[in-house]
Amino acid sequence: MDRCLALELASTIRHDGDGGVADDLSDAPGLTRWLSERAELLAGAVGTTPHTAGSTTDSTTRFTTGSTTGFTAGETDRAAVVAVREAVRALFAHAVSPAPPSPADAQRLISVADALERLNAAARRVPVSPRLTWPADGPPLRQLVAPGATRDPLDALTAALARSAIDFLAGPRREQLRACTAPRCVRYFLKGHGRQEFCKPSCSNRARAARHYQRHHEPATASRTTKD
Repeated sequence: MDRCLALELASTIRHDGDGGVADDLSDAPGLTRWLSERAELLAGAVGTTPHTAGSTTDSTTRFTTGSTTGFTAGETDRAAVVAVREAVRALFAHAVSPAPPSPADAQRLISVADALERLNAAARRVPVSPRLTWPADGPPLRQLVAPGATRDPLDALTAALARSAIDFLAGPRREQLRACTAPRCVRYFLKGHGRQEFCKPSCSNRARAARHYQRHHEPATASRTTKD
């Protein structure tokens, strides 16, 4: 299945393995790592690749045509990406309704109206047009290219993330979106087949263990309470 940039952005909120919730974008270095691991995916989204260019005090993520040579994200970059993520997760929660959303942020989701406005505003920051390329050794490729050589790098990033979410939510894969209901899991995932209930086998095993515990322990607890 093709990777989905919007789903990967939403999944930066995840179970930490110890019963809590981890945020992969909790600081600027975390965003730097996350973007570096997705350089090719981002290049396909905006027709560009990220690299470090120039010297700035804060917003140092750069997206220009060329090779990836490393880059550093600043706090302004992180705050802008997290704002898009909040909109994406709010709309993911709306998409899976009436099923429950991810418990990680269910009590602090922004409204659907605010999420739509935030996402559309981010997408408008960089207008793009499709470009067809046809390598001699491969099939034709479609890229989205922003006009002009100069544009704000943070706009390019947030617009790419927003467009990915718009494409996903307006497309057929939205119907496959689910919030994993395994104990302690906070992920959204795409349901791959009719019987899939959880995002990965470890979550399925954890849910099975929880059901087993409830079957064997809750009746005994209820019985003791009744006698008391």
